[in-house]
Amino acid sequence: MRRFVAPLSMIAAATLVFAGCTSSSDNAGGNGSTEKDSVSYALPAGTGPNWILPISSPDTMATHNGAIQATMYPRLFAFNGVSGTMGLDQKASAAESYEFSADNLSLTIKLADLDWSDGVPVTSRDVEFWYNLMRFNSEKAGGYSAGNIPDNITKFETVDDKTFTLTFDAVYNPDFMLANQLSLIDIMPAHAWNKTSDDGKVGDFDREEATAIEVFDYLFAEAKDMKTYATNPLWQVVAGPYKVESWSDSGEVVLTANDKYTGTDVPSIKTVTFVPFTSADAEVNAVRAGDVDYGYITAADLTNEAQFADLGYRVEPWAGWSITYMPYNFANPEMGPVYKQLYVRQALQHAVDQETISDVVWHGAAKPGYGPIPQEPDSDYISDEQKNNPYPFDLDTAAKLFADNGWTAGADGTLECTNAGTGAGQCGEGIAAGKKMEIVVTTQNGSQETDNMMAEIQSSLAKIGVTMTIDARPLDAVLTEAQTCKTGEGSCTWELVFFGTAGSWYFPAYPTGERVFAKETKWNAGQYDNPAAEEIISQMTVSTDTSIAQEYSKLLAEDLPVMWMPNPVYQVSVIKNGLDVATQDPGAEFYPQRWSWTK
Repeated sequence: MRRFVAPLSMIAAATLVFAGCTSSSDNAGGNGSTEKDSVSYALPAGTGPNWILPISSPDTMATHNGAIQATMYPRLFAFNGVSGTMGLDQKASAAESYEFSADNLSLTIKLADLDWSDGVPVTSRDVEFWYNLMRFNSEKAGGYSAGNIPDNITKFETVDDKTFTLTFDAVYNPDFMLANQLSLIDIMPAHAWNKTSDDGKVGDFDREEATAIEVFDYLFAEAKDMKTYATNPLWQVVAGPYKVESWSDSGEVVLTANDKYTGTDVPSIKTVTFVPFTSADAEVNAVRAGDVDYGYITAADLTNEAQFADLGYRVEPWAGWSITYMPYNFANPEMGPVYKQLYVRQALQHAVDQETISDVVWHGAAKPGYGPIPQEPDSDYISDEQKNNPYPFDLDTAAKLFADNGWTAGADGTLECTNAGTGAGQCGEGIAAGKKMEIVVTTQNGSQETDNMMAEIQSSLAKIGVTMTIDARPLDAVLTEAQTCKTGEGSCTWELVFFGTAGSWYFPAYPTGERVFAKETKWNAGQYDNPAAEEIISQMTVSTDTSIAQEYSKLLAEDLPVMWMPNPVYQVSVIKNGLDVATQDPGAEFYPQRWSWTK
């Protein structure tokens, strides 16, 4: 590890080069025509932005929520792939520069010259405010992983209004600390939000645990009321290039340029409308009618790309730095013991024909994924085992795994445990004789590709005696269901959940697993628990040796903490001719301030 000090624009925290990304020195900001000052952007079907507070709850972590929040409350360190690498982004970051100590146990950060929209300067206190709220309320926040941020920051020291020092509990991989940890910090207006009620006075309540909890609970309660986002004084204080003009319960969000913005990422387009749709078909109909400027089409529509060109759009698939999967619920009271058997997970994985699904169902707008590291593009992080797929589609092998472990087809063709016990050739611990291989998949609706993919998997499983029931729901409902085992607000009776129509998990620049597969993390939805995985996930955060990542890739590709699925592009975008969006970011950020009309 080396000591360095540099402006953010000069540092790339990862060397991942993304195919199809092009360099853009100014990210298109401020360069477009002023003849048109509005744009409409279509949101993924079945979704709607539903959270404004930069600290998210576990069930409000959808990508579009974070992307919209970032236009108002800049992250301390922002990353994007618009220049061809997942690198630090000077314009989108609240930090201006940073310096690691000689022993790499602390980091001194200087903030950029930003003001809040009420004229108050952004200061070190606004970062401390986030830190204090998180350290006293971490269990309530989405994405929290025990031992990681804020736990790994042992001291916050203010140097001056624009400079502060963070001390860590250990030496960490600098890429991990910057890209995966400090990128989670958002500046928040302490002078406006540090109170416990609407009419309460603003103070230093965040510095004491009891009152920090009150502040946190107050802000969370206010953030649940979407219909007041445009009127609540809390949300009118922003430091980013946009602010809320309107926000409906249906999920339509209208942002308008923040005329008090003092940063360098100045918007070219004044008004941005995010439009929700109940289904992909409804959205495509809006595209055909010319009602959206920046929309998407289904993968099936790629076979008719010319028709959209005739309508004045260009088609640009938006690839993501992501993986897609279905978590198993290892805590399910009925099926948990079944899913805990590795041979069961292996058999089910062998029954997923990822290549055919990617080519036929997704028309090439998805790629097979075999493990915990993004596979497009290739990187040094991926093991050969993950690349080569340890569980290729093979129904004969899948059937044999069940037969070799005590399962026999019943009169209705569904497999039953006929040799209960924990010995060789038996079903395994906790599985009673007569237990049927009947599984339920709770999946997001609104996508024909997802519907067809589930039907294909259902058909393959039926051929080996596994009965699969499909329970389709809106995405927000699926995300809430997936969190029931962690939050305690539900029955924890789901079996498998799918929320990956646009990818299940988008990574920071360094694709570690501490927020997804670590035992205590919020988004280890199925409560996967493997001490070997826990240890290697921890090692990835402190070691710069790429073989550690490869070991992690191999272990989870083979141990199957989830059912690995084809990884779709974030979306197949259709963009009106004349609208310049620079490059679509692999991290699924929007950056509407960098869009512009060129004619």
